[in-house]
Amino acid sequence: MRDMMPNFNLVQPTDLASAISTLADAGENGWAMAGGQDSLDWFKDRIKRPSTVVDLSGVPGLTGITETADGGVEIGAMTTLTDVENNDIIKSKFGVLAMAAGRVASPQIRNQGTLGGNISQDARCWYYRSGLDCYRAGGNTCYADTPEGMNREHCLFGASRCVAVTPSDTAVAVATLEAEMVIAGPGGERTVPASDFFIGPAIDITRMTVLEPGEVLTTIRIPGKWAGAQFFFEKVADRNTWDFPLVNMASAMKVSGGVIEDITITCGAVECVPKRLNVVEDIVKGSATNEETAELAAGAASRGASPLNYNHFKIPLMENLVKKVIRG
Repeated sequence: MRDMMPNFNLVQPTDLASAISTLADAGENGWAMAGGQDSLDWFKDRIKRPSTVVDLSGVPGLTGITETADGGVEIGAMTTLTDVENNDIIKSKFGVLAMAAGRVASPQIRNQGTLGGNISQDARCWYYRSGLDCYRAGGNTCYADTPEGMNREHCLFGASRCVAVTPSDTAVAVATLEAEMVIAGPGGERTVPASDFFIGPAIDITRMTVLEPGEVLTTIRIPGKWAGAQFFFEKVADRNTWDFPLVNMASAMKVSGGVIEDITITCGAVECVPKRLNVVEDIVKGSATNEETAELAAGAASRGASPLNYNHFKIPLMENLVKKVIRG
């Protein structure tokens, strides 16, 4: 029966060491809960059935936004999306992240949802989230990648049995800002670049990130490299409130005298991971921010795309967003 959660043991630790220990003991049956917006949906639909749920909301040190010596910021993973959106440091130095946080779902959800939770959320595929035995759930079929499959929201790149995409708005922003993800676990602390934090189905079809059982994302560390750059974020969705992106895009660009000196561009909802558009970056560096550069960049952005039956429209969406980035 849907909307009735299966039984689980709820643990509310008051320190990080206890949270990690509890999750490690639970292993594959453990679940770290941040804001709970996605977690509770999984539980109510009875698709995910962890035996132990560790509520991280009472763990000190996982919230807050602090400037660092290099001009960057450190953001606790349990910091709410509303706090990220409204923080003066983020808005003045790294506006792309504030813009992305402000486009997640609705104000009520942003008040409760966390940056770490939004970044780490599971794949957004209706078949997978309905409990069908697809590849990602341990079966041997991708129901979305069939002639009649509902794949309008699915990928253009990087399919490997699974064609689901990353649903996160903030993930593309932290990838663009070349953030580092600080992870604590039974073996201690490790730091992973955002480019390596997200993993595709060819690496591990059961996970969206490198987080292992027992590990907790504690901090998102953004270096000062892109502070004050020219930022862009746009999300195309069916509805302005609540909906997940059909395509979203984040960029940071340094322009001098009308010429692009440096740039990072990341596209979401077109691959299982935030897709860094390295080819586009290489093409436009050293070029003027004019229509010719925008056209070249747009063509490069969609190179290699393999649309499914019902998502061809994502290609012009992606190309047009790249044009808007270059035009400034």
